[in-house]
Amino acid sequence: MEILKRLSLDVKPIINAAGVVSTYGGASMSPEVVEAMSQATQVTLRIDELQAAASKFIAKITGAEAGYVTCGCAASLMLGTAACLTGYDVDRINRLPDTSDMPNEVLIANAQRCGYDHPIRAAGAKVIYVGVPSGVLAPGQIYEPLIEDYEVAITDRTVAIAYFDYEGGIPPLEEVVSVGKKYNLPTILDAANSVPPVENLRSFISMGVDLVAVSGGKGIRGPQQSGLLFGKRDLIAAAALNCFVPDFSGGYASYDKWSPPPSLVAKEKLSGVPHHPVGRGCKVSKEAIIGLLTALQILTNEDGYSKEVKRLRLLLEPIAQRLQGVRGVNIEITDKVPGGLPVIVLSINRLELGKSMDQISQLLKESDPPIYVFAPRRFGDKCIVSALGLNEKDANIVADQLHAAITSK
Repeated sequence: MEILKRLSLDVKPIINAAGVVSTYGGASMSPEVVEAMSQATQVTLRIDELQAAASKFIAKITGAEAGYVTCGCAASLMLGTAACLTGYDVDRINRLPDTSDMPNEVLIANAQRCGYDHPIRAAGAKVIYVGVPSGVLAPGQIYEPLIEDYEVAITDRTVAIAYFDYEGGIPPLEEVVSVGKKYNLPTILDAANSVPPVENLRSFISMGVDLVAVSGGKGIRGPQQSGLLFGKRDLIAAAALNCFVPDFSGGYASYDKWSPPPSLVAKEKLSGVPHHPVGRGCKVSKEAIIGLLTALQILTNEDGYSKEVKRLRLLLEPIAQRLQGVRGVNIEITDKVPGGLPVIVLSINRLELGKSMDQISQLLKESDPPIYVFAPRRFGDKCIVSALGLNEKDANIVADQLHAAITSK
């Protein structure tokens, strides 16, 4: 790329056929999103007022009471957790991440514990893992938590329940939400890769989830550094206050002179003006806000989703055709994967090919340009090839290099 040469950056471009993997750049943005971000650079706005307008935009699309644009799904989780820890309490907002002497526990099923717990703990929360087996489990087994495992873990220090959305989650999300309602505890849902399908923008809110966190740079195809947080109005307001103080004006304004957008923050519920909060590093640019809202508008237009499905299938077809008839290889274009967008599921017979999927993946990484597919070891002799990060030229290169990696001796 010309820009890399101009800046003397010694970085070799890769082809991302793995899909929404953040370390490979996530999904590519549409020209419309890029143009919207470019236009945003030419206008100066108060970010809090832009966020207030974005909140109404997001609420209309999701059916939530309010929304907020963040700098990624991890930031959404952190700010959502901070909101549950502080509410409108200015002293607590100023103290985070120090949560000593305040309720600070967030419940997560032991079977769901993962690296994405970090944003929750980064806000200052103490994660309580629920659902412990009574005996040792065999390798590969997990304890399937019961809904009462959540109930017995609730104390006067519990502030929220966090849940990671995935197919076949146990207990079902609906049951976990019902426990939250029973004990007046908000549910925070990590739905990073759950949009598309577009219906999920509304289904989680309809189910009663209080805060939904979604990545902007995955299937929505917004800026990679963007995310969504939407749900209950007061919690979104608290999340905004824990991100940065609206109308900072270059100095600490008195409460009387402070003018946050009333549709975003109910000033009358605050006893004073918060200082720079724990989420100061989670600020998001006007370009990212405009870019994400544009991507959302495109995806949720009447035929936006169907156009995206068609676009991806057209990009995947030359790859599938190039591998048709190759012995030991099975190709399926399917949308029966998280996100609901078409991908290629490639399966191999390692005995027939004389090589494993791990070896094929490595050969692709060593090609010129390097190509990355989604081939975690838990997949065994399968991988996923996604077109979310491809253009037509890239798709043809992937087709040729994948064929060469599979058929080489």
